[in-house]
Amino acid sequence: MININKELLDEAKSIHKESIIIDAHCDTVLQLAPIRWRPDWKTRSLLKRGEFGHIDIPRLFEGGVTCQFFAIYVDATYKPEKATERALELISTLYMELEKARDKTIIVDKHEDIIKAKKEGKIAVLISLEGAEPIQFNPILLKPFYKLGVRAISLTWNERNMLADGVGESRAESKLTTLGLRTLELMDELGIIVDVSHLSESCFWDLVENHKKPIIASHSNCKALCNHPRNLTDEQLKAIAEKNGVIGINFYPRFLVKEGKATIDDLIKHIEHIEKTIGINHIGLGSDFDGIPSTPVGLEDVSKLPNLTAKLLEHGYSKNDIKKILGENFLRVIREVVG
Repeated sequence: MININKELLDEAKSIHKESIIIDAHCDTVLQLAPIRWRPDWKTRSLLKRGEFGHIDIPRLFEGGVTCQFFAIYVDATYKPEKATERALELISTLYMELEKARDKTIIVDKHEDIIKAKKEGKIAVLISLEGAEPIQFNPILLKPFYKLGVRAISLTWNERNMLADGVGESRAESKLTTLGLRTLELMDELGIIVDVSHLSESCFWDLVENHKKPIIASHSNCKALCNHPRNLTDEQLKAIAEKNGVIGINFYPRFLVKEGKATIDDLIKHIEHIEKTIGINHIGLGSDFDGIPSTPVGLEDVSKLPNLTAKLLEHGYSKNDIKKILGENFLRVIREVVG
């Protein structure tokens, strides 16, 4: 258990009612669709409050979330030949769920849809690709994925693909491929956000050198506090800030602390470090809910987000700064890149 002051929690819930809250990463779609090679795989619906998992529509409303990024991640079993088919299967599954909840959800085309969702009391759904394998060796496939609602893409997951290297291939110390550079150009033309989470450090620096628009790290933390390959160095944080980008704080305990359980206070230490290093305008939320096997104490699922806001108040953060962390910073990037 974690101590949450009731008065601060009430104030937090009040802040949530007037704030645009954006979570830049979850893997919930994987729990909606069957996995062919896993007949024991349990699936669930977005519409009902689940008995397992971290995110569904009832709990998104309880947490006050305005916009949820839903990642489309293709498991290694499907790569490379079946990556496109699997991605389409996952997007189709998400659409089928959202069609049942069309009175509660809006699929994000432009940033105005997020503002509209807030005004109408709905959840804005932004679709992202976690790893660009579904476009295969043909960047022109970005266009149909864009038409399907994809507005953010990370070039890789942890491994190497046709565009770049992930953090699991850091030894190669490579740059983006020619195809990777062409893909960046087309993402710019379409208005798709570039996500650097999971990218190897050498490829990160090559991307920074070759990309002008704001970038995000949708679900990454600070290497200075927890030396994990998935976390970012202070130099990387500064590079993202120089591009007017945002880092979404990941809730996974292994990315927050070196060992043992993590709490909301550990998560806030990463927020404080980013604020000290690059300022409050570059911090957001990237929970990684439904993609992580454990969570910090006090953030067991998305309905618990007011606990984080209450703790930010306890740590002395102003209402305006909290609103930036909760969603205004990510909304700025979405407005500039997506339109």
